[in-house]
Amino acid sequence: MKDLKKKKTIKAIVVSNKMQGAVKVKVVSRRTHPVYKKVVDTRKYYLASAKGDYNVGDEVTLVASRPRSKNIRWVVVNKEE
Repeated sequence: MKDLKKKKTIKAIVVSNKMQGAVKVKVVSRRTHPVYKKVVDTRKYYLASAKGDYNVGDEVTLVASRPRSKNIRWVVVNKEE
């Protein structure tokens, strides 16, 4: 893909690979609660288009893309080693 530096990228962990041509991934981020000042982990799940073999637990990099289907807006670029 060209123009990778201009598109939004995120790192995620594969949660499910049961779909054909797509994977479900989890993005975990940490933020401080505005009132209680406690550090809280937040999780968000995305569906991503994936060509290749990805197993549950793999760390991958996602790149934003045009809508592929109703829910798929991301593409898996590579697997982190």
